[in-house]
Amino acid sequence: MYVLFIKEIRSFFSSAIGFIVIGIFLLLMGTFLWLLPGENNVLESGYANVDGLFLLAPWLYLFLIPALTMRFFAEEKKSGTIELLLTRPLSTLQIVLAKYFAGVVLVVLSLLPTLVYVYSVYQLGLPQGNIDMGGFLGSFIGLIFLGTGYTAIGLWASSVSDNQIVSFLVAALLSFLLYYGFELLSLFFTSAYVQDMVSQMGMSYHYDSMSRGVIDSRDVLYFVTISVVFLFATTWFVTKRK
Repeated sequence: MYVLFIKEIRSFFSSAIGFIVIGIFLLLMGTFLWLLPGENNVLESGYANVDGLFLLAPWLYLFLIPALTMRFFAEEKKSGTIELLLTRPLSTLQIVLAKYFAGVVLVVLSLLPTLVYVYSVYQLGLPQGNIDMGGFLGSFIGLIFLGTGYTAIGLWASSVSDNQIVSFLVAALLSFLLYYGFELLSLFFTSAYVQDMVSQMGMSYHYDSMSRGVIDSRDVLYFVTISVVFLFATTWFVTKRK
């Protein structure tokens, strides 16, 4: 399992596409935070915070993570190496978990360079260091949990199609629906109680809750459940092929 985990990470960075995908994410993030005028611009906001990072990242991840995960099984099936992989002395669940954890590591690696933005804001604060570190840590952890959910969805999408583009589109659409779809659906109800209940079914509700700096076990359990459901669904599809 560990060998497959390392193989997935190495194969991602062995081609230019890995660096391009992460580079585009960081370039877009930096452009919105430091160059483009607007409410997300750090220099124009007048406050020492990186709230724009955590507002933009979930939307950029809707494209970044499907791009990271679309090749995991789709490429294996297209090249015919999936049969060779399934004959290895590994259970289907171990194969799925190895690819999943590789995807999670890639997501975290794409997020780590953004700490430079936090350091910059820390230095720019008056007085220096005047930044809400509790809110930042909560948002950072929440973004990692959100990324784990997106990764599980992308892995499932890659297992149901031989075409990487189809896998990308399915993962992006499903991630969007789970992230913001329930928020939109709640607007069709007039009862505030029902609106809140429907909103709680979406990822954005729990991500926003963690972004306030409070790590609630219910939010953690929600993201873990999303990941587990899609990992078992992926295992079922791969086992069915096996």
